[in-house]
Amino acid sequence: MSAPVDDHATVREPAPAGDDHRADPAGRRDRDTDQAERRARASQSFWTFVVGVPAVFSVLRLAVEAGGELQTTLLLVANVGPVNLIAGFLTTAAQLVSTVLVAVFALGAVFAVSADRAGPDATGRVPAVRPPIFARWADITPAWLVLTSFLFALVTWELLYLPLLLPAMAAAFQITPERLHERLLPRLLLLLGLLTGYGWLVWPTVLDAGAQRDVVALLLLGGPPLLACAVAGPLPRSVLRPLAPITQTAVLVVLAWAALPVITTPVLPLTVVTVSAGTGGSEDVRGHVVAVDDVHMTILEARGGVRFVPVDRVEAQVLCPNEDELPRHRLRIHDFHVEDSLLEGLGRRVRPVHRIDAACRTPA
Repeated sequence: MSAPVDDHATVREPAPAGDDHRADPAGRRDRDTDQAERRARASQSFWTFVVGVPAVFSVLRLAVEAGGELQTTLLLVANVGPVNLIAGFLTTAAQLVSTVLVAVFALGAVFAVSADRAGPDATGRVPAVRPPIFARWADITPAWLVLTSFLFALVTWELLYLPLLLPAMAAAFQITPERLHERLLPRLLLLLGLLTGYGWLVWPTVLDAGAQRDVVALLLLGGPPLLACAVAGPLPRSVLRPLAPITQTAVLVVLAWAALPVITTPVLPLTVVTVSAGTGGSEDVRGHVVAVDDVHMTILEARGGVRFVPVDRVEAQVLCPNEDELPRHRLRIHDFHVEDSLLEGLGRRVRPVHRIDAACRTPA
C-alpha cells in the first residue's frame, strides 16, 4: 500500500550555485580575510613610502653636504637633530612631496574606480582585476590626508602650475559634471560660472602670454580647466592594464630625478663669519655653522673641510641668502609672479627688499 501524498508538502529547491553567501560561508570569510590582509599590506607600504623616503633623502643630504667624508658626516649627524633635519627637508622639498602625493591620489582614484567597473573581455566574462598599488594606497588613505595634500600643494606650488590641481582634484575625488547637478541646464550654468571665475583670475595673464608667444604658459593656464571636465571616471580594462604600471613607474622615476637637486641642497644656512687675525687684520670664513659652544664655533667651510674658530675671535656674522634664479617667464597674476608660490609671494610682500652684505658677494 503506497503512502498518501501530501499536496501541501513543501518542495525544497537546491541553492543556486552562484549564491556564495549561503552555500559557502567559509569561502566568503576567506575572501574577507584576504581583502583585509591586502588593505593592511597596502597601508604598511604607503606609510613606509611617506615616512621612509624623506628620512632616506635627509641622510643622503648630510652625506653630500659633508663632501663624502665619513668623519664630517658623523659631525653633522651629531649636531643636526632629526626634527631640524626633517623640517629642513620639508622646507626645501615641499613642492616635490606635495607633487608626489597629489599624483598618487589622483592616479590611484582613477585606477580604483576603473578596477571596480572593469568590463567584460572578448569572451564575455568579467575577470577579477587586481587594483594597482596606487589604487590600494588611495583606498586606505583617509580623506583628511588627501585634502591636506592638496592644500599643501596649493600654497607651495608655483602659480604657473596651480591650474594642474583642477584635473588632479577632479580625478582624486571623482568630480564629474554630472555630480554638480542632476539637471542639464543648472549643470551648464554652474560650469559656466566656474569657468568665468577662473577666466577673471587668469585672463590678463593669458593675454600677456599670448603677446609674448609663451606657449608653455598658455597650455598650463588654459588646458587644465577643460581637462578637469573629462578626467574623472573609469578607464576601459584594455587601457587600465598597460597604463597603470607605466604611470606608476613614471612617477617613481620622476621622483628620483627631482630628488637630485633636493639631496644637493645645503642642510644648514650659508653664512660669512668675520674672524680676527693675530696681526690685527680679519678674515672672512664662508660656510655653514654646525655648532657653537663656550670655546669654539664649528664651521663647515664652503670650499670643503671643517674649521674650529675660537669664539673670542669672532667679530661678526652675516646670513647670505640664496641668489635668485633668473625668471623664465615675464608674467604676473594679480601682482604675483607666476614662478612664485603663494607663500613666496606673500613673503615678498612682507619683505620686498633684502640687503645682501658685501661679504656674501665675495666668491668663496
